[in-house]
Amino acid sequence: MDQAHTEMQTKVEKREQWKKKREYILTSAGNMVGLGNVWRFPYLCYKNGGGVFLLPYCFFAVLCGLPLFLLETAIGQYTQEGPTTCWIQLCPLAQGTGYSTIVIQLYSRIYNIILAWAILYFIYCFRDPLPWATCNNPWNTDRCVDLTSLNRTAIHSGNLTVNWTSGNLIKSSISEFWERGVLSMSGGIAEVGTVQWDLLLCLLACWVVCYFCIWKGVSSTGKVVYFTTLFPYVMLIILLIRGLTLPGAWQGVVYYLYPEPSRLADPQVWMEACTQVLFSYGVAAGVVTTLGSYNKVKNNCYKYAMEECTFSS
Repeated sequence: MDQAHTEMQTKVEKREQWKKKREYILTSAGNMVGLGNVWRFPYLCYKNGGGVFLLPYCFFAVLCGLPLFLLETAIGQYTQEGPTTCWIQLCPLAQGTGYSTIVIQLYSRIYNIILAWAILYFIYCFRDPLPWATCNNPWNTDRCVDLTSLNRTAIHSGNLTVNWTSGNLIKSSISEFWERGVLSMSGGIAEVGTVQWDLLLCLLACWVVCYFCIWKGVSSTGKVVYFTTLFPYVMLIILLIRGLTLPGAWQGVVYYLYPEPSRLADPQVWMEACTQVLFSYGVAAGVVTTLGSYNKVKNNCYKYAMEECTFSS
């Protein structure tokens, strides 16, 4: 027993640890509150019965989300190892579980593409006029219609009929900006298409930022999260206040959250609620175990797991 304790103590001394507990809290919060909560959850809530969706969501958060989050945190904290090497100490036969998290992480890198879209959109916002507001761009076709001009014409004429059938299909300037300007979508799988260099540079910028956020381990990550975690909340609060002050805002909120109790009988609603909890909490992906491995062995993981899960929900 003394020898095992000595080996564990030596490993703890060698492994880097969080300088401050709030750095771990902010990093975990940044991992949990991301695209899953800001982007995916509102869509699922609207799709699956409005406010009623919160019932199965909270049910699975308590039944699955919190226990799994606590379990993964405790595994990383006790073994002081990452998600692949921790199983060597716990159960060598289960090493495949750790390697499966690597596969999950490779799949999840697709979200860097979404961040690249956001960066490109942010850059385009500084152009005047906005590229998606007109049909005078190189990617626009003869079928392009500026919706602002179309609405203005409809108001003046009082009677405007547009044929949206496939025989005389028109495309909005916004659709063409997205499909032809940003994505440069080809006609099919047989057409490879060309490289979108501006989008490629934005994607490269995302990876460069990721590298510098972790290049010195938790010492650099712990400093970066003060901005990367807190700044999005500040912006969300600003957007929330702005949105609630617009005309008809409260009617929209009521329409969005209006409960449909009959949807609780649909198994699909419960399945998507469970999926959203697991996706939002970031469990079974190795990140929770990795972050927990940089805690002190005797850290109160119960307390922090409860706080993080409550904060995310």
